[in-house]
Amino acid sequence: QVQLAESGGGLVQAGGSLRLSCTSSGRTFRNYCMGWFRQAPGKEREFVSTISLWGAGTTNYADSLKGRFAISRENGKNTVYLQMNSLKPEDTAVYYCAGKASGCGRFPATFDYWGQGTQVTVSS
Repeated sequence: QVQLAESGGGLVQAGGSLRLSCTSSGRTFRNYCMGWFRQAPGKEREFVSTISLWGAGTTNYADSLKGRFAISRENGKNTVYLQMNSLKPEDTAVYYCAGKASGCGRFPATFDYWGQGTQVTVSS
């Protein structure tokens, strides 16, 4: 049994920053991939970023978010962060943490574990 829990969402003005956290419980994610996805009302869940919890911690980002968002890990605490800078109103969405047993892809359907989501709202 694996549980993921996100935190750190909230309301922020355009141009501001937030840091989201995702902590796992149950099984460890020592050799797993973890990432962030987001879903706005009426839209499908979309890829934000992933990081490998093994080796060098290879990161991947949606092209449109590269340079503004940064993912990082703390393996010893089973925690992954998403630093969100220069936020825009179009970043408003529910942000989900996800885990994957093998590989580190970009498709929501391939991830095995999901958190409950945390709301990020960016005002203009």
